[in-house]
Amino acid sequence: MSIPMVTNFSDFDALSFDCYGTLIDWETGIAAVLREWAGAHDLRMTDEQLLAAYATHEAQAEVEHPGDLYPRILARAMRGLGAKLGVPVDDEEAERLAVSVPDWPAFPDSAAALERLARRYKLIILSNVDRASFAGSNKRLGVTFTSILTAEDIGSYKPSPRNFEALAREAERLGVAEGRLLHVAQSLFHDHVPAKAAGLPTVWINRRHGNPGGGATPAPSADVTPDWTFTSMGAFADAVDAPAV
Repeated sequence: MSIPMVTNFSDFDALSFDCYGTLIDWETGIAAVLREWAGAHDLRMTDEQLLAAYATHEAQAEVEHPGDLYPRILARAMRGLGAKLGVPVDDEEAERLAVSVPDWPAFPDSAAALERLARRYKLIILSNVDRASFAGSNKRLGVTFTSILTAEDIGSYKPSPRNFEALAREAERLGVAEGRLLHVAQSLFHDHVPAKAAGLPTVWINRRHGNPGGGATPAPSADVTPDWTFTSMGAFADAVDAPAV
């Protein structure tokens, strides 16, 4: 089946979202825990250095333990980071990161942008998280999503193609026609590469614009070019609301 050419945002009926890094500021949340741990062990690293060192360990844990709930992934990642840096991580320190997700702040523009977008589109979450952790984050976003798909539901973590296959099935269940779903995400690694492989158009919310490196996100496994790029959810919502030309 051929997919119709999309020329503007009015040609979509649904938006799927990554949550952490796109709507929720996971780097601030993770860095707060890692900073406290590093300080307790006299480890002199900046937040950016800690996040960059952490990134590969979370991705590795998600590949090796796809059935683990996200809090256990976080604990595994922190222990992996400690082992790599030669700094101990005790059970209490690992658990502090594991249970921290509901404390991670939303980006200041997320809730208002989602409210505006919900007037036009079905909103779907596709997130590398568990249901309980997302419920805590959802309270910060202030919107009712049409559907919520988590790694707990799917049994794997992005960038696995299985997660985008699950998204396609959910869009079909909701009556979203082929070509009428737009995926919105920050992570080139977790989202844009597999979304493009699945044939989805994408919007890149480049939250790290102006910052070097990928922070808590590994480098993408392949070159990828999103269809649109914005530096914030607010800017994306503005573009959606702009008069068609």
